[in-house]
Amino acid sequence: MKNLAVLEGLLFVVGEDGLSLEQIGEVLEINEEESKLLVKALREQYENENRGLRIDFLGNKFKLTTKFEHKEYYQKLIENPLTNTLSQASLETLAIIAYNEPITRVEVDKLRGVSSSQMIRKLVAKGFIKETGRSELPGRPILYETTNEFLDYFGLPNIEALPDMSKFIQESTEESDETDLYQSKYQENIEI
Repeated sequence: MKNLAVLEGLLFVVGEDGLSLEQIGEVLEINEEESKLLVKALREQYENENRGLRIDFLGNKFKLTTKFEHKEYYQKLIENPLTNTLSQASLETLAIIAYNEPITRVEVDKLRGVSSSQMIRKLVAKGFIKETGRSELPGRPILYETTNEFLDYFGLPNIEALPDMSKFIQESTEESDETDLYQSKYQENIEI
């Protein structure tokens, strides 16, 4: 069933944001009852003990989540020094938080241009950032700041020891030239 595979991909793409039945119906162009049946069929496939994921209904949305019974293995992965390196996305997220702290996840998302939920969870789990309160913005989102572990990892005495970014921003702006994303640098050689 094609819609089943598409739904699985959609749930993966939206991550922790999840999808409502209404959103599923809109994207797949099916009614609410068909959406329910589709979610139910996919959930049943994930109930197999050979699967590491499941579909949960959290916050009025369906989300792909890991199975609780495998928690000890996820913990080992996070604590393993061989897997304790930072990806480019993690470093980018960490830099945004360090230079703008305290900052909310939504503000980080705006600066990165993509969802940072997973990266923020990973950085909290590694101890590089922590929740430090709530913003006064509507919804009172969580504020994040770097930790002493962050300073230790990067060999910094304090947050003020971060390099001055204004120099890098100026150099980057002077060197960049606007690129037309819709025009290839390769031109077709057409002879008529």
